[in-house]
Amino acid sequence: MSKYIAVAGKGGVGKTTFTALLLRQMVRQKKGTSILAVDADPNANLGEALGLEATSTISELLEQSKDPKAIPQGMPKNVFIEYKLQQSLVESKDIDLLVMGGPQGAGCYCYPNDILRKHLENIGENYDFVAVDSEAGLEHISRRTIPRIEVMFVISDSSARGIRSAGRVHELIKGLKSAVKTIYLIVTKTSEGSMESLKEEIERTGLTVIGDIPLDPLVVEYDLAGKPLFDLPDDAVSVQAVEAILNRAGIFN
Repeated sequence: MSKYIAVAGKGGVGKTTFTALLLRQMVRQKKGTSILAVDADPNANLGEALGLEATSTISELLEQSKDPKAIPQGMPKNVFIEYKLQQSLVESKDIDLLVMGGPQGAGCYCYPNDILRKHLENIGENYDFVAVDSEAGLEHISRRTIPRIEVMFVISDSSARGIRSAGRVHELIKGLKSAVKTIYLIVTKTSEGSMESLKEEIERTGLTVIGDIPLDPLVVEYDLAGKPLFDLPDDAVSVQAVEAILNRAGIFN
C-alpha cells in the first residue's frame, strides 16, 4: 500500500523547499522505490524545485472538459476526463509529478471532484510513496481528493506569526476530521536561539516539533539562480537537517 505524506503551511515559510528535500532524500535512501509528487498548491513551483517541467495542470485539463466540442464524438465524458488526467502526469527517472493547478473559470476548481479523487486513488496505488505539497487552505484534503495521509508536516518559519499560522493549520486539520494519522511541526530558517524564543508560541499550537531547518545560504543561492533544490549537495545544512527529521519521523521504516 502507498504511503501518503503531506506538507502544509502558509506561503513563504519554506514548504516547497522542504517538500523538494523530502523527495530528494526519498530517492537517495530508497533506491528503486517508486515516488509520486503531487503539487496541490495553486501557486505551483514544486516542479521547478525538482528540475521537472509540467506542460499542463490537472485544473487546465479539467477546464477543457467543460467544452462539449472538446470531447470526441462517441466518447463518454468521464472517459475523456480520465484520459486527460493521465496526460497530465510528468514522468522522470526518479520521481513522477502531478500538478493540480489553480482555479479555472467560475466555480469550484475541483470539478468533477469524484472522478479526480478516483483517479488519484488509482494512480497513487502504483507508487510506494506519494508526497503532497498542499495548498494553504487544504482544499484537496478537506474534499478528500487526497485519499489518506499517514504523516503531515506543518511548516512554519522562525517567526511568531508563522507559528501562529501553523497553529491555525493544525486546528483546520482537526476540524476536517480527515484521515491524517500523524502531524508534526517543522520550523524553518532558524538561527541560534530561535527555537528557545519561540517555545511558548509552539506550545500553544499543540503541535509536536519534529525538528528545525537552519537558514541555509545554499538554498538562497540556488533559489536566486533558479537551480533545482533537488541538486543541493549532501553536506548542505538544509539537506542534513531534513535527513535527520525524516529519520526521526520514521518515514523510511
